[in-house]
Amino acid sequence: MGSDAEKSEGDLLAERFSAAYRRLSPRVLGYLRLHGVEDPESVTQDVFLALFARLPTVSDDEGVRTLTFSIAHARIVDHHRSRTRRPAFVPFDPDADPRQVASAEDAHGAAIGEQNTLALLHRLGDDQREALTLRVVAELSLDETAQVMGRSVGAVKQLQRRALEALRAIVSSEAAHE
Repeated sequence: MGSDAEKSEGDLLAERFSAAYRRLSPRVLGYLRLHGVEDPESVTQDVFLALFARLPTVSDDEGVRTLTFSIAHARIVDHHRSRTRRPAFVPFDPDADPRQVASAEDAHGAAIGEQNTLALLHRLGDDQREALTLRVVAELSLDETAQVMGRSVGAVKQLQRRALEALRAIVSSEAAHE
């Protein structure tokens, strides 16, 4: 490389960023850890990505340091706000589930088996089968199912209700004939 006059603006920016990263990243990481950020390494990278975009607006090293820690502080605030909005995650443990009644899917699956289940599903209309498959097999929420099917949540609820009623009638009818 030649002199500063021969370096492009991009090269100078990259050098400033590299110097700031080497000098400040250990401090930013410690700052994030001290404030209880769950993944401080990832958030440190996020801070420096934000810094890179704003680096041309700062002319001196003190300004870079101030900007870097301002961004880090904002990420800490965001982190703690998101934690208060997010419900605590408790993994489901079926062995610890106090309910004694089997789910409708378990009872149905045990009663007629997988092949009969597929045969029953094929007796439903396409939309009813799709709604049940997305809700039960894919375990999508009503909103997600509605989005996938391009329908309203109310329409998905109706399709699901009608499909379950149709299955109930088919199973009852077949049980009565046995």
